[in-house]
Amino acid sequence: MISATEKLAIFQEHRGRMFGIAYRMLGSATEADEVLQDAWLRWQSVDHEHVVEPAAFLAKTVTNLCLNQLTSARARRETYVGEWLPEPVLTGAGLDDLGPLDEVAQRESVSFALLTVMEKLSPAERAAYVLREAFAYSHREVADLIGTTEANARQLHSRARKRVAADQQPHAVDPSQWRTFVERFLAAAQLGDIAGLESLLAADVVSRADGGGKVNAARRPVEGSGRVARYLVGVLERFGAGIVAYFAHANGEPAIVAVGPDRVRAVLFLAFDGDRLSSLEIAMNPDKLSRVDDQLSRIGGVSGLGW
Repeated sequence: MISATEKLAIFQEHRGRMFGIAYRMLGSATEADEVLQDAWLRWQSVDHEHVVEPAAFLAKTVTNLCLNQLTSARARRETYVGEWLPEPVLTGAGLDDLGPLDEVAQRESVSFALLTVMEKLSPAERAAYVLREAFAYSHREVADLIGTTEANARQLHSRARKRVAADQQPHAVDPSQWRTFVERFLAAAQLGDIAGLESLLAADVVSRADGGGKVNAARRPVEGSGRVARYLVGVLERFGAGIVAYFAHANGEPAIVAVGPDRVRAVLFLAFDGDRLSSLEIAMNPDKLSRVDDQLSRIGGVSGLGW
């Protein structure tokens, strides 16, 4: 008979992978935590004498909980106020919430842009894509985890890859130049220099903001250099004094964290095509920023960002 202490030790051993699967499938750290709580309850009650591979059992449990969650999540997001964006998670600076992101494929699998694109996939397609691309499960293993045939798992993955590739935006900027571009962008925005901002924006730039009805944010995408420039200046004016922008890493990529006197106010993801800003995604819903607040407290506040 396996003891309660052994059960906990096994669960903790695989916790990182389980959270990684759940976050990528749901695009929400909060919902991923809830899934892990349910998985823990199931792990406590299962007859462990019949569990041959704990890692496979836990991965399958989390995957199926996520598949169920995605069905209800879709219904909630249809009534969500304004644009729905994923929940950002800080990475780097000693933070390992999303596990190791040493390889390009690992970073891409949690990128804000990819998580947004994956919202267009069916739950089964998303599961097949995440399990295959982020965790390198074979098609046979994916089939076992989601309860289908190997042929269907292969088809789900292929269809998901094609849809993701068709929707992904260019990120042609040299990473070493990212900070320079962003500093110019922030300076123009803070000065209210609309003409200067427009010169840094692609003609077809798109800005999306997720306020969730909790804060003042555009409820539809803002498109075009002129409209986006005016919108961004207005956003800064509404933020008011006391907001400081910090460079950070979130979801495996450079980002901006806007911090107010009491809490994080926004996390911004900027994508460039060449030397022009092509898209701007702003997570502003306070409910989706609580984890970033918690992460900052773990590393000693914004001084611990180290970038």
